[in-house]
Amino acid sequence: MNILIHKNIIRTRFTTKYVTIDSYKTLPAHCIITYCGKIGANMNFYTFIVVSLLITTYLVEMASNLLNIKNISSNVPFEFQGYFDKEKYTKSQEYLKTNTKFYIVLSSFFLTLQIIFIVSHGFNYLNTVSLSFGFGTILTGLVFIGILFFAVEILKLPFSIFHIFIIEEKFGFNKLSIKNFVLDILKSWIISTIIGIVVCTTILWILINVYQSAWLFVFLFIILLNLFITLIAPIVIMPLFNKYTPLEEGELKKSIEKYAKKERFKMKGIFKMDGSKRSTKSNAFLTGFGMFRRIVLFDTLIQKHTVDELTSVLAHEMGHFRLGHIVKHIIFSLISTGIMLFIFSLLIDKVWLYSAFCMHVQPVYAGIAFLIILYSPVSLVTKVVSNYFSRRYEYQADAYSIKTHKNPEAMIIALKKLSVDNLSNLHPHRLKVILEYSHPPILKRIKAIKSLVILESVFLSKP
Repeated sequence: MNILIHKNIIRTRFTTKYVTIDSYKTLPAHCIITYCGKIGANMNFYTFIVVSLLITTYLVEMASNLLNIKNISSNVPFEFQGYFDKEKYTKSQEYLKTNTKFYIVLSSFFLTLQIIFIVSHGFNYLNTVSLSFGFGTILTGLVFIGILFFAVEILKLPFSIFHIFIIEEKFGFNKLSIKNFVLDILKSWIISTIIGIVVCTTILWILINVYQSAWLFVFLFIILLNLFITLIAPIVIMPLFNKYTPLEEGELKKSIEKYAKKERFKMKGIFKMDGSKRSTKSNAFLTGFGMFRRIVLFDTLIQKHTVDELTSVLAHEMGHFRLGHIVKHIIFSLISTGIMLFIFSLLIDKVWLYSAFCMHVQPVYAGIAFLIILYSPVSLVTKVVSNYFSRRYEYQADAYSIKTHKNPEAMIIALKKLSVDNLSNLHPHRLKVILEYSHPPILKRIKAIKSLVILESVFLSKP
């Protein structure tokens, strides 16, 4: 890439692996020198904009958390009488308050650290360290991003330890041993490093070697990567963290297979996951596509629910596939990713972007890191849209379960048990729901199921 500077004009074009400035000085391509004339004077302004965006995002999230706490009701809802006793209901509220305080401390710590790092020219110093190894553009970028990644991971460790071994332990959820905690961390770091090297190397290579429509090639790569990970995750990645055993013969397996056959739902098998080695919380999910689809049940879920309840829950999960919700989510994700990549392609070579993060040079790998940071405020908007449709899909999947399994009472009981066992918040604030909830509040789901049953009974009673 050549950069020609004349007075206040900066012009770039991709050529070879060197940067030429007025033919007087040659530098590596990842050391694109920022012209310091008028841009330098505006550095504080751009930094102010970035910091303001980060703080605004933080304040919106804090407002939703504080309003969520304020929205707590001391009375057990009528729907949960007989499921939540007064003591356990109070415990669920304390769990919410404790987690909210923890999240506020965590977010405040990392926001403060992030701002200090930006304004103290931390990225500039990190780039100097990365360049000191004398590698080429791609390897230097891997060092730069790698240091950032592991610095954040190490800083998160004390918080993870506190949350799991203090908060989760206090409320009776934690079953994770220190040994398994360490193994989980090491495994996740190794997997993240392998995937990160592949992703960063490919993206950097594309950005360096493909000038026209580079974002489109990055987009295609991300599509292929997501497809590949989706296919191999249930077979290669997930078994590294949990043990998956085929569900033993019995009434539950027969009920699920009977329902799946009736609905012509093809799957690889039904598996039980040893979730109890980490937590007493329970869940169920479907993973994979086509013949590779697997039904996964937490062992804790099987222990606490009847056959009818579990079949109703799985009918709900199958409904997501039958109604095309998974495909719709993927399409939305790809469209939003494509739009973001296109916008990023317009910004990544802008001098003000690097000035905003107090950098005196414009390495492309730093630009990627900056755009990821700036995506945080943007994702606040995309999550609102995504969560809106996700909540609608949950209502539809509930309706599918009621229509096909024809046991609404079992579905309602299952939802109640899950809420009680996981100490769920029964009265989330509307802003919290809009910003973060991918599922509707449990009381609204129960109300919707009961309304559906009433409508069906009225329809069937008509002559």
